Amino acid sequence: MKPRVLGMILAGGQGSRLAPLTAQRSKPSVPFASKYRIIDFAINNLINSGIFSVYVLTQYKAQSLTEHISRGWRFGTFLPDYFITVVPAQMTLYEELGPAWYRGTADAVYQNLNLVRDFDADYVAILSGDHIYKMNLEDMLQKHIESKADISIAAYPMPRSEAHRFGVMQVDGAGRIEEFLEKPADPPGMPGDPDMALTSMGNYIFSRKALMELLDISINDEKPGFDFGQDVIPTALRSDYRVQSYDFHQNPIPGQELPNTYWRDVGTIDAYFEASMDLVSVKPDFGLYNPKWPLRTSSEFSPPAKFVHESEGRKGQAFNTILAGGVIISGGTVRDSVISRDVRINSYSLVEQCVLFDGVEVGRGAQLKRVIVDKDVCIPANARIGYDLEEDRARGFTVSEGGVVVVPKGYQFSRN
Repeated sequence: MKPRVLGMILAGGQGSRLAPLTAQRSKPSVPFASKYRIIDFAINNLINSGIFSVYVLTQYKAQSLTEHISRGWRFGTFLPDYFITVVPAQMTLYEELGPAWYRGTADAVYQNLNLVRDFDADYVAILSGDHIYKMNLEDMLQKHIESKADISIAAYPMPRSEAHRFGVMQVDGAGRIEEFLEKPADPPGMPGDPDMALTSMGNYIFSRKALMELLDISINDEKPGFDFGQDVIPTALRSDYRVQSYDFHQNPIPGQELPNTYWRDVGTIDAYFEASMDLVSVKPDFGLYNPKWPLRTSSEFSPPAKFVHESEGRKGQAFNTILAGGVIISGGTVRDSVISRDVRINSYSLVEQCVLFDGVEVGRGAQLKRVIVDKDVCIPANARIGYDLEEDRARGFTVSEGGVVVVPKGYQFSRN
């Protein structure tokens, strides 16, 4: 009999390091790759893995995310175990605290354990909702069952210099986790490769019994712990549960020839920008065009993209760029950019290494370089952004450490 697997996506993060893109939306709701939201990649991983029962746990600035999922991700009403449902913070009543927001990743699941019971899940796949990657969870589940694990954690090797931002694990020869350190200042190296550390991707498969027991132990302890990496996983190791690592680099994606090694935490402006630029290379590490691993999102009804004008010095053209529907490149030039829906780029303008969100208009003769423009902004004629960073800061724009300029949603330029 096929096991019952429930998917739970943790989508409640504030994403403060991604401001101002998260000024009015949560991090999982930030647009990505011209037509998607960041949350879409976690949902697609579950759906493409045959997991059709999904709860999305939200908390901060959830309206945009709620609308995106409720309007765009529907299975219909005839199959009761096929659903993608948004679950806002339930403000569970605690004796010592009264009603409480989610206090960590584990607490978010703990406050919704009734959903696990009601679904009668055998296994629960818990994913972070704010990373860019593809993952075949069917393979991870199979390995979880074969190893008789209580918990499986998706593992990703990365340089030790970067690993301090993640949970780091040490494993034996069979992949069983012997030690787990949450965000250690000095991450331990991997056997045979001391410059690399084995980090947690924040993706877990729990056997139901272990999940129930460990959450009860961790959160109802005299010194409660509310986070999977900080509290639940170390508790499991101390209590002799079997905690198994899953090698993400061995994860098979149907229709993909290259090894599945792409995983990005787009938690900062620079990381988000670099991941966007990854998409426009001739042979990107993260491909969007694999029919055997389709990447779905909410339906859009924009007209086709259009290029107009072909006179000398006034050609509508784009190079190494991805475009969504409704884009009109009217006599301007675009290079190495990600252009979202219903964007208009007017004559004699130049857009290079940019990410433009829905509804942006670039005026005649404007020049943009290494700029992210949020929704519904009209760039004036002959404006220059991304060339003089001090001037951009003086306008009030965010400028990242890597020199990426962000024009916030709905920004109004002075008419002077």
